[in-house]
Amino acid sequence: MDFQIKYITPDIKLSSYEDKLFKTEVVFDHHMLVWFISGETKIIQAEATYVFRAGDIFLIPRNQLATIINYPKDGLPHKAVAMHLSTSRLREFYFGLDVKPKALASPKIRCFNDHPLLKSCLASLIPYFELQGPFPENIAALKINEAISILRVIDPAIDNILANFEEPGKIDLAGFMERNFMFNMPMAKFGYLTGRSLSTFNRDFKKHFNSTPQRWLTQKRLELAHYQISEKKQKPVDVYLEVGFEDISHFSYAFKKHFGYSPTELNNNSA
Repeated sequence: MDFQIKYITPDIKLSSYEDKLFKTEVVFDHHMLVWFISGETKIIQAEATYVFRAGDIFLIPRNQLATIINYPKDGLPHKAVAMHLSTSRLREFYFGLDVKPKALASPKIRCFNDHPLLKSCLASLIPYFELQGPFPENIAALKINEAISILRVIDPAIDNILANFEEPGKIDLAGFMERNFMFNMPMAKFGYLTGRSLSTFNRDFKKHFNSTPQRWLTQKRLELAHYQISEKKQKPVDVYLEVGFEDISHFSYAFKKHFGYSPTELNNNSA
């Protein structure tokens, strides 16, 4: 695996990945503005799936569960510039501005294609990755503020995301888990996103589902995989990552133990 990340500041990085694929499941603590230079990325959320290719620019809102699968493509590595828009930085930007954001239940990924203003802003960072020594903080702040200002010009609704500094409150656990069971997150993170401590999350989970979180999650992921293979005619190798398993061997073992036949057998019978 050849995976490299180079930071010019803690909030600005260039990533390059040359292997077959790289999968991660994340909840970003900060909004993430991304510009793809080459490669392809699939981002799977509870209510939507996105595919981004070279030239695309998009914003991933913070505190949103996502499975991200990165692929090299056309002989080129998966390469991207990413800018973290931290809460502290955004508070400074919006201080003194008369902005009253509307609360959004579940902010969506914002897609900007290859908008020339954003592209120019992010492309201008590339030469700085060749600098020796620290990148001046005042210049980094200027570049991040430039990106925020451009976002506000081209997307009038972006303040509802960037200027909202609330943390997750206590929400309906059952509904949240039914929408997000395919994300392989620590239980403490599920607790945080539903507004609960880990102990309260486990207690409420047992009350709602009469099961432990891990047992329930495994069953739900296997049932989704069964549906994708039998009804959607997808191959096991294309399913296991998207339903929350980390490797095909563990997925196949758990699948056969639960259903009595392997995912390959189901795939062959469903073809």
